[in-house]
Amino acid sequence: MASPIRRLVFDVMKPHEPDILEFAAVVTECEGVTGVNVALIETDRDVQNLKVTLEGDDIDAAAVEEAIVDLGGTVHSIDGVARGERLVEERDTPQDR
Repeated sequence: MASPIRRLVFDVMKPHEPDILEFAAVVTECEGVTGVNVALIETDRDVQNLKVTLEGDDIDAAAVEEAIVDLGGTVHSIDGVARGERLVEERDTPQDR
């Protein structure tokens, strides 16, 4: 059995509606999600680009992607994932300097 997904970071493009309040509320209802952070990165006439960070005990990534599509969005990429029995926070290393 694969280790549980604890954090996912998505790059999402979506239309202006629904707004990010409703978008976050719907995504939070996905299986295994206990919290979400939605940040507006860029907006233009037709679409908005969002950074969507989800945390939970065992996130169902497919259900989250399906919810995003149902809201009219497109997942451009998965930019981060944390799996395992606990979250490991990123730390600066010599390579980051």
